[in-house]
Amino acid sequence: MVTLIYFILILGVIVLVHEFGHFLFAKIFHIYVYEFSIGMGPKIFGKRRKNKNDETEYCIRAIPIGGFVSLAGEEVDDDTEVPKERKLFAKKPWQRFLVMFFGAGFNFIFASLLLFMIALIWGAPDTTSRFTEVEVGLPAYEAGLRDGDIVTSVNGKKVSTLDDLAIYMQLADKTKAIEIGVERNGEEQIFSVVPEKQEIDGETTYKIGVLMGSTETKRGLGESIHYMFVKTGSLFKQMFITIKGLFTGGIGINQLSGPVGIFSIVGEQRQTGFENVLYLVALLSVNVGVINLLPLPAFDGGRILFLLIEKIKGSPVNAKTENIIHSIGFLLLMLLMIYITFNDIFRLF
Repeated sequence: MVTLIYFILILGVIVLVHEFGHFLFAKIFHIYVYEFSIGMGPKIFGKRRKNKNDETEYCIRAIPIGGFVSLAGEEVDDDTEVPKERKLFAKKPWQRFLVMFFGAGFNFIFASLLLFMIALIWGAPDTTSRFTEVEVGLPAYEAGLRDGDIVTSVNGKKVSTLDDLAIYMQLADKTKAIEIGVERNGEEQIFSVVPEKQEIDGETTYKIGVLMGSTETKRGLGESIHYMFVKTGSLFKQMFITIKGLFTGGIGINQLSGPVGIFSIVGEQRQTGFENVLYLVALLSVNVGVINLLPLPAFDGGRILFLLIEKIKGSPVNAKTENIIHSIGFLLLMLLMIYITFNDIFRLF
């Protein structure tokens, strides 16, 4: 039950931040906002402010996953009661771009502030791409790697942070030798490590025998700011590597996680301390922001893509055509989420 509460709060906050970004810039540009809603499905609560200049209904809906801001002129121009100049499509392209972008933009800002707060309260974790321990007798040690080696590359891909090291090691083909570049005595050396195949509980795994990461932390305002920028950039890089892997086949769709998978991760992180829960929120916030900016139908990035097409062709895309494309994209997205959710459930058992 506690994990469920955490799960709902985490997704609720991330969605609230995202939708507030859209909402705020819509209000700045005087776009008519029908509804600001947290959650999906049937409405369980709705309220309008007494301020006569605020037409928006603020709602909470039954399913605590997702949310939305409903803007006049966002899809089809069929509301004759709203003045044309207050509809989204009537605004300048750069204004519409900012409305679409700053949902994700607020997710990025929110994640950065969380990382700064984590570093300020608990100390800035070491982000150096270092092997803290190399186990004697295992492939990495036999290849020549040693405790404290700072990794500079994995299979030719540049490594600059601990997150880079973690994801490149995770994506490396364990059935082949892994080329690991390290900095030692001011020079870069390349070591070829052949993972050791092991059978554990009937499952095949590959081990090279290294531990990475450090419990060392640094304190102070300057260190916290530095950590915020480095870690935020690192999370962006992780997302782009993951997306590239999905398109190139390096990562399968069955490796993605949906709500059920996230729920399991929330439970695990909750047991390791509140600091790690906040880090998970930051990670998910960046993920939500980046995914929403993908130039695909039904995403904010898809709407931004139509803005670019409008700019190139010199006239707007037909609103009904765009709406149909986004509707098809949304349907495909829901089918993908169902598939991912079933995979999450099967992994639990």
